[in-house]
Amino acid sequence: MSKLGFVVNPIAGMGGRVGLKGTDGMLAEARDRGAEPRAPERAREAIEAYVGRDPDATIFTAGSPMGADAVRDAGIEPTVVYEPPETLSETSASDTRETVRSLLDHDVDLVLFVGGDGTAVDVASVLEASDGETPMLGVPAGVKIYSAVFGVTPADAGRVAATYDDVASREVNDIDEAAYREGTVQTELKAVVPVPVTRRVQSGKQLASGSTETLAAGFAREIDPERTYVFGPGGTVGAIQDALEAESSPLGVDVWRDGETLARDAAEADVLETMTDPTTVVVSPIGGQGFVFGRGNHQLSPTVLRRADDIEVVASGAKLDGIDVLRVDTDDAALDESLRGWMDVRTGRFTTRMVKVV
Repeated sequence: MSKLGFVVNPIAGMGGRVGLKGTDGMLAEARDRGAEPRAPERAREAIEAYVGRDPDATIFTAGSPMGADAVRDAGIEPTVVYEPPETLSETSASDTRETVRSLLDHDVDLVLFVGGDGTAVDVASVLEASDGETPMLGVPAGVKIYSAVFGVTPADAGRVAATYDDVASREVNDIDEAAYREGTVQTELKAVVPVPVTRRVQSGKQLASGSTETLAAGFAREIDPERTYVFGPGGTVGAIQDALEAESSPLGVDVWRDGETLARDAAEADVLETMTDPTTVVVSPIGGQGFVFGRGNHQLSPTVLRRADDIEVVASGAKLDGIDVLRVDTDDAALDESLRGWMDVRTGRFTTRMVKVV
């Protein structure tokens, strides 16, 4: 019978949809902007998938918001090894680390955590300080997910945790959130840890791609002045905005129409307020991972995507050469399913490439 260690960062991802690009030190601001917890539902999805594959497992976790609630919702009574504060806003990184230490005291086979890169760093720091042999796997719930230790979706993470046969060393990376909010990506390798080996675990993010000048020029030539454009984050989309001489936020979401930036570094509510009919959402996949929605652009929520009548995916040929498939993880299973299939990706001034969305 397997022994699963489970820990949830209950505030992970709250800053994303309201445009904060992270929640570290920003919980009060996120709440003031109307943010709702994202991690609890993702935790439930992962545990339900896990229990579906391994119903006899023993699950060790932290109390209430940091794991026990999700496990009980899945119909399992967990063994609680650490009691964090009962109030979500009072939980902290130290609670995550203490939980992982307690999990290791119970000789768990795997630590399954719910969060983003910051949570991954907290978990990895404890594992590396021990024997370094206990594997970890992430349920993606944060805004920043650059590390190669996360399942592609919460359900994938749960299934992998219950069925994996082998592990390999994978990188845990994190970025400076303050610099990220100012439009600069400063990544740092934080740890190398054992992670289950499977295609359902995402790759690390590639931070560079080929030239995008011709792609941007071609896109700019075909702009419809009657259409609203919602530009996602990243350098490829940013090159298009530069070609349009549009005011942009390199790592945020911007709304633009007919030469005017209607919302810069917009939260979900700002996007919805400024969208008109027709609207095109413009995004570029994350290099190496292939995600077009659900990683670093939570402002492009299911509501936004359903209201838009067009989605344009853009990427240089060099970037696509490093991507097998495109991926979506929007928090809306029906929407994800509707987006799956073959998608035409613009790669240059006149060229496109068909890539499968899974």
